Amino acid sequence: MIKYTPADLGLGNPSEIHANLNPPQLVEAAIRRGEGKLSDKGAVVVTTGKYTGRSPDDKFIVDTPGVHDKIDWGDVNRPVSREIFDALTARVKAYLDGKEVFVFDGLAGADRKYTRKFRVINELASQNLFIHQLLVRPTAEELQNYGEPDYTILCAPGFKCDPERDGVHSEAAIIIDYEAHYILIAGSGYAGEIKKSVFSTMNYVMAVEENVLPMHSSANMDPETGESAVFFGLSGTGKTTLSADASRKLIGDDEHGWSDNGIFNFEGGCYAKCINLDPEAEPEIYNAVRFGSVVENVIMDEETRQLDYADATLTENTRVAYPVDYISNAALEGTGGIPKVVIFLTADAFGVLPPVSRLNREAAMYHFVTGFTSKLAGTERGIKEPVPTFSTLFGQPFMPLDPGVYADMLGEKLDQYHTKVYLINTGWSGGSYGTGSRIKLKYTRAMVTAALNGSIEDTEFVHNERFNLEVPKSVEGVPSEILDPRSTWEDKAAYDQTADKLAGMFMDNFEAKYSHMPESVKNAGPKPQNL
Repeated sequence: MIKYTPADLGLGNPSEIHANLNPPQLVEAAIRRGEGKLSDKGAVVVTTGKYTGRSPDDKFIVDTPGVHDKIDWGDVNRPVSREIFDALTARVKAYLDGKEVFVFDGLAGADRKYTRKFRVINELASQNLFIHQLLVRPTAEELQNYGEPDYTILCAPGFKCDPERDGVHSEAAIIIDYEAHYILIAGSGYAGEIKKSVFSTMNYVMAVEENVLPMHSSANMDPETGESAVFFGLSGTGKTTLSADASRKLIGDDEHGWSDNGIFNFEGGCYAKCINLDPEAEPEIYNAVRFGSVVENVIMDEETRQLDYADATLTENTRVAYPVDYISNAALEGTGGIPKVVIFLTADAFGVLPPVSRLNREAAMYHFVTGFTSKLAGTERGIKEPVPTFSTLFGQPFMPLDPGVYADMLGEKLDQYHTKVYLINTGWSGGSYGTGSRIKLKYTRAMVTAALNGSIEDTEFVHNERFNLEVPKSVEGVPSEILDPRSTWEDKAAYDQTADKLAGMFMDNFEAKYSHMPESVKNAGPKPQNL
């Protein structure tokens, strides 16, 4: 067992240091400390307090000379001074004096050529269990020879920031110092901040230092050939559901790197949504809620200890964290071959985008930086109609560099490996949300299958002028009329008006954010026809 002194960790005087405990030990510690309770299946069930999701307004990057010209500063990547960061870090360390701390020496990146070592220091045993299950777990030999970490994360949810004193936005702060290789998370009990900080770091390091394209995506692979497929998509588009294919091996569900060797998972676990979790619809996730898992903000019956996945009293963003080996068809090595197919998923609630289309290199770069999906009417107060959401690179909060850097890397990969790219709309057909209906999952799965096995290329494609897309005339298992969204609308004039409205939104978004990108990429986007 590795022992650490406070000096080894850069701390002052914690009462006890628990280093690299195994999951049963961490479960025992979490229960002993009153951090959570056990469910009937043995999962640790916790509530995260005020913060039940990420807090983007509280995320900062330390602005130093070495990174200043690399970061895409703005509403997402907010600067903070080194002086503010150092002073706040010192206060958090002082806060931990006299308290137990839990340390996990983990890895990010399953391909050991590109792995980075992350040492995570937690105030809470349950959060240490969380990150133990989410990161790549070192072998006994790797742990013995771990040495100094590449990055350290200090996480103290019990410390509440004072915005006026500490120079931050609220009682919570998530700050990354890329030059000091240090990450501070204070004031938030939402464990997802830890894993997303790892992503934000890897998305910087891989692109700047390794020429590896970081991707906020799920991925699976053909168990026979090893060829992989990558699925990009924002919340609600089906990224996790569609990559969970019984005929293929799951590499990972959230973040990957694309190198000259192929793709590799940044993680060693999964962090799945639990709202309305159903054993028939999502059996792999349902069965992963067991001993060693950490469940966040799901209501539990105190007598039976059964979880009520339909209860959103605390949040819609209920979650479970578990190691990837809890999934029966997982690729435990966390690596796969060069992607044969890239799929961009969008849930168009306007009901006007084709359900499947093929993208050339420039169109792929356009839709990569655009990252379109829709918020639905009724999901938030004041939303009366579908609201377009454009999240750069399908993961804007975690991408610190200029989007053009990542888009250029994607274009180079597509040129080098002749990877096919498809845009699949999992949203509405026959009308907008409220009038039309959601495209059936079985049809979407058939489109994905046709893209993965290559049969989609056996049909004729027609060009959709308005959205500048190549649309197949037929896909096995899908009614041909569904492939042309205009034909599914009774009111063709209403379709044209709505489609032009969305095409105009694409144009306005691109002009506002990416006007510096090449004309060839700009010209690959939608073009309203009747404005």
